Amino acid sequence: MSKKILCGTVISNKSNKTIMVSILSVTRDRLYKKVIKRCKKYSVHNPYVGEFCNPYKEGDLVKIQEYRPVSSAKKWIVFKEEMR
Repeated sequence: MSKKILCGTVISNKSNKTIMVSILSVTRDRLYKKVIKRCKKYSVHNPYVGEFCNPYKEGDLVKIQEYRPVSSAKKWIVFKEEMR
């Protein structure tokens, strides 16, 4: 089974080796046909970090991929950075 890949926006990079990514999904209500926006936050492992620098800044678009559990909250890893 393939691993899920999602695209989202970095909302926080203050933790060491961790970034928070917000994923926006748009669905349509079955009965009323109204467009509904939902937002979910993920804790993502960032292995590409130097000693005191984090390459991802707030507002960057990134792709994340499912990964083995790194901690109790982190089950995703940064897959690829997208350019604006």
